[in-house]
Amino acid sequence: MRDDIRVIIARYREDVSWATGLGCAHVVYDKGGDLGPEARPLPNIGREAHTYFTHIVNEYETLAPLNVFLQGDPFDHLDDRGRTSVETLRKSLEDVADRGMPFKGLAWFKLRCDRLGRPHDLRKPENEGRWPGWGRDIPVGELFERLFGVPMPDEILCRAPTGNFCVTGERIRTRPRAFYAYCLRLIEDDPRDERNTGHAFERLWQHIFNGNTAWNRDRYE
Repeated sequence: MRDDIRVIIARYREDVSWATGLGCAHVVYDKGGDLGPEARPLPNIGREAHTYFTHIVNEYETLAPLNVFLQGDPFDHLDDRGRTSVETLRKSLEDVADRGMPFKGLAWFKLRCDRLGRPHDLRKPENEGRWPGWGRDIPVGELFERLFGVPMPDEILCRAPTGNFCVTGERIRTRPRAFYAYCLRLIEDDPRDERNTGHAFERLWQHIFNGNTAWNRDRYE
């Protein structure tokens, strides 16, 4: 059992029994209300970003050397051909830990987007009604500038576009706890993701954890 890796799972109603095969500690935050006493219950708001920021704020001083943030069923996002098994994921996480990588997105693809999150699929007719923010752009530029106080470039590269990634505790703590509490408040202000705040965070994880302390501020409000 690896004691330098901890997996944080944002679960709704997925079967997360696969987590026991990762060979490391894991914690499940449950928004489905049907997992049992071993899970940590949360209200079903704010997509996975709400779960991740809740964990970071609460565990800031005791974060693992490597923290792995995963959705309840991440495997479709890890390989475009569906070949990723629990064993493959376990080896990948161990490789990240052994190499001391401060951040790594786990999606099989990267994505370039502009300040409106384009390209995106939030206007696909087949997805209409799946979430309140359907049909709207993603406020990536607005959120970027609120978080960091600097203009967003015309285009950014998203290295964790599916919300599955690894980041060291040391890298997380290059930003103060108050920063993550501020992120959590922004998510809570858009609980049903009507403004696509949660979608915007999916495009910004690598910037949140880029270690650029020049972007830190004295106050977050």
